[in-house]
Amino acid sequence: MTTSDYRKAFKQLKAKPEILEKYKKHNAPKQRTTGQYRVHCARCYRTQGFVRKYGLCLCRHCFREIASSLGFKKYN
Repeated sequence: MTTSDYRKAFKQLKAKPEILEKYKKHNAPKQRTTGQYRVHCARCYRTQGFVRKYGLCLCRHCFREIASSLGFKKYN
């Protein structure tokens, strides 16, 4: 179900709060506890190429952009 479908259902069930709560309980997307889509870049929200080392939480693209300002040096 897409986001727009959820919004349509919420509009229709706005007058019936009990049914709306039951709908949310049974139709909400599952909360992820593991896997690739649980972690994402703090700047651009990419999930691939994620650098978690040293508590950076950045994708490799964002890391390349701001590495020098963080104090990292590029070695040849």
